[in-house]
Amino acid sequence: MADLNLTPNGNLSSPSSTTRSTLIFLGTGCSSAVPNARCLIQPSDPPCTVCSQSLSIPPDRNPNYRCNTSLMIDYCPSEGKHSYILIDVGKTFREQVLRWFSLYKIPRVDSIILTHEHADAVLGLDDIRAIQPHSPTNDIDPTPIYLTQYAMKSIAEKFPYLVQKKLKEGQEVRRVSQLNWTIIESNCEAPFVASGLKFVPLPVMHGEDYICLGFLFGEKCRVAYISDISRFIASTEYVISKDGAGQLDLLILDTLYKTGSHNVHFCLPQTLEALKRICPKRALLIGMTHEFDHHKDNEFLLEWSKREGIHVQLAHDGLRVPMDL
Repeated sequence: MADLNLTPNGNLSSPSSTTRSTLIFLGTGCSSAVPNARCLIQPSDPPCTVCSQSLSIPPDRNPNYRCNTSLMIDYCPSEGKHSYILIDVGKTFREQVLRWFSLYKIPRVDSIILTHEHADAVLGLDDIRAIQPHSPTNDIDPTPIYLTQYAMKSIAEKFPYLVQKKLKEGQEVRRVSQLNWTIIESNCEAPFVASGLKFVPLPVMHGEDYICLGFLFGEKCRVAYISDISRFIASTEYVISKDGAGQLDLLILDTLYKTGSHNVHFCLPQTLEALKRICPKRALLIGMTHEFDHHKDNEFLLEWSKREGIHVQLAHDGLRVPMDL
């Protein structure tokens, strides 16, 4: 993690590298994304500072502009060989492709992993066809996609044409995303491999009626990605905690609001309490609403980091973090 250097403004400086693996944050916002549309069409008095910035500052220079949470893992186990593994494909996926795939020269997606089947994690699946080779007859190799049986059932209802194996009699061929569905378990004891990288599922509660998955990956550096959580399951917390199975090099964790609590997400107080229990070397926060001002709140988090001995900052869309996996 030597290349994760805090700059004076609290952002993470991530020098470009073509021979190391890299985490690219395609999105760091909540389901409704930031700016909040309501703040723009029915502005308050005074107007929302974070959302009003979106009208004057280009998104690529505005860390408060946040698409749906999504992570690209540029996995480079050997020099010159890259695999691109995408976690979640939400409502803003096309925008993320136009902004970050082009900037960072991401040529393709080799595998897709889904945390769950909510709209902000899956509604971009139709747009996968735009980054696959063009074939009017769909005669291409499908992209592997990993998900739970529960998510598979829901997606089959949302996107029946993406899971259909054969055309029905008289049905016209239409160009759609080609995906090869693989069922994974919601179990820390059932790892799987996507594009050469091993992932350990990390089941967490996303509301007391719903289990969502995070993922642990990396052997040289241990990284956990948990985008949607309201409560840790004891077995999951053990796997990623310093006093359990071993200290994380980086924890990427949900935080929806700055204060209070929420029934299906961590808010900042719960996030910081969890960080103190798990004690990773570093943490990056995702899933933020427009309550968070990137620069101001990172100043607060810098002070918290010095006091608690855990380096924590808000991530932002387009953030690149090179590291050895």
